[in-house]
Amino acid sequence: MEPRIVIALGGNALGKTPEEQKARIDQVSGALVGLIEKGYEIIVTHGNGPQVGMIQSAFTSGAASDTKVPQMPLAECTAMSEGYIGYHLQAGLLRELRRRGMPWEVATLVTQVEVDPNDDAFQNPTKPIGAFYTKEEADELKAKEPDAVFAPDAGRGYRRMVASPKPRHIVEIRSIKNLLDNEFVVIACGGGGVPVVRHGDGDFVGVDAVIDKDLAAERLAEEINADHLFILTAVDRVALNYGTPQEKQLSTMTVEDATRYCKEGHFAPGSMLPKVQAAIAFAQSAPGRKAVICSLEKAPQALDGSSGTVITGNASKTAMASSTLQYAGQS
Repeated sequence: MEPRIVIALGGNALGKTPEEQKARIDQVSGALVGLIEKGYEIIVTHGNGPQVGMIQSAFTSGAASDTKVPQMPLAECTAMSEGYIGYHLQAGLLRELRRRGMPWEVATLVTQVEVDPNDDAFQNPTKPIGAFYTKEEADELKAKEPDAVFAPDAGRGYRRMVASPKPRHIVEIRSIKNLLDNEFVVIACGGGGVPVVRHGDGDFVGVDAVIDKDLAAERLAEEINADHLFILTAVDRVALNYGTPQEKQLSTMTVEDATRYCKEGHFAPGSMLPKVQAAIAFAQSAPGRKAVICSLEKAPQALDGSSGTVITGNASKTAMASSTLQYAGQS
């Protein structure tokens, strides 16, 4: 069986309009298809923070002005974003595959992800979605939707906050494995997947929440027994003291180092922290597994170790510094 890589694309990195999204997907498709040429199976996940918020806002605005437009639950909005973003991703990847004369197919799977109905996150909504608002705009929206929660985010304004429970299980995992076994590039768990809770023996019901896409990608990587987890974001490398004169970019981290940096507060909770936490969880889930955090633009360089931050298990720093990701057909 070919080695497997789960690749998590950031929702903000994909742009805010269909035109931006298609252009950025064209930029990354070559690097992703290049992994297949090297002998890997790839599974692509993506964020949906801007997109799912825009979808829900559109329905909310429509319902306020037209009784024929329904209010749309967040779970359904997430499913819509999976289809919309997946549509562009699969078109871009398939175009690149055919350009290179490769026979692989591409499929987007609207994915449900089981969460615990008693997760503490439901009592403390902290996951930002949608557009940024001024304080006045947020207060106005709050008056129209009393149950909505708005809070400052990244110093750029106010955003809607929703619960972000931890992923427990990928409901469609057997379908994903079957597609991989039949030469499909699979796009799954978009936006963290549709969060669902189990009722009875197998009935799943959507809940009003958003699962962090990096944590969902990690859960997916474990359940398909992936070898590597790539988290593509807006920066080239993970940094300590980010944005200060003391900024230090990291090319490698052990799980032990990364855990310490998290405790020291180096990573923003709504930004780099969940990425590092996902990388830690995957790197320590089985011997030999590695996670990579890198930028969308420099993904090709990250593939050969010249960019990005590699997170490994608690091997010695000396051994880790001399090692790079090994790819099929290379030694």
